[in-house]
Amino acid sequence: MIPFSHDEERPRERLWRFGVETLSDADLVALLLRTGQRGASASELARRVLERHPGAAALARASASEIAAIPGIGLARAATITAALALGRRVDALPLVRGQPVISAEQVFRHFAHRLGGLCQERFYVLLLDGRGRIQDEVRISEGTLTASLVHPREVFRRAVREAAASVILVHNHPSGDPTPSSEDEALTTRLRAAGDVVGIRVLDHVVLGAGRWVSFAETARL
Repeated sequence: MIPFSHDEERPRERLWRFGVETLSDADLVALLLRTGQRGASASELARRVLERHPGAAALARASASEIAAIPGIGLARAATITAALALGRRVDALPLVRGQPVISAEQVFRHFAHRLGGLCQERFYVLLLDGRGRIQDEVRISEGTLTASLVHPREVFRRAVREAAASVILVHNHPSGDPTPSSEDEALTTRLRAAGDVVGIRVLDHVVLGAGRWVSFAETARL
């Protein structure tokens, strides 16, 4: 390990003089790394990271093991980067609490974004709501592959029936970062909506999360 050189201190100096907004993604990663290694400065290591995962959004989707595999990074530096990204997602989150009404898909996105935003697999959740549209509970239904989750109506509505929920909101993520619903998403939503009609529990929305974005079936007239 070698200390910062004069050049490597420049991002830190700019931060104090002009504010963090003036720093590039590479500057921010270099500050997290703090030190380089023999033959490579912290700035060079930061460039390696961003060459492998271009931009903050792509880096946020990378796993700790993927970051650690970059030459010169290793476990400790990867842990620092991963922790910083996770902390940023949590700051941006706006958790829903039991008894709080859900009035928009943005609320749902902010509730789940920090948990689902960087995953390499799809996860499917259901929010249970009472007759006034207030949160009763959330249920994790499945964790799938990179492209699909295994979701059965029986699993989706089991807890909803037991807790006498009046309606549900379906939620899942797209690891690709693009929240545009797939044909499988469309078909699954149709199937679950029909099952909900049978048991008397309305499917209010299906919110698909991507990288900093979401698509609501209700808000885009897909329901």
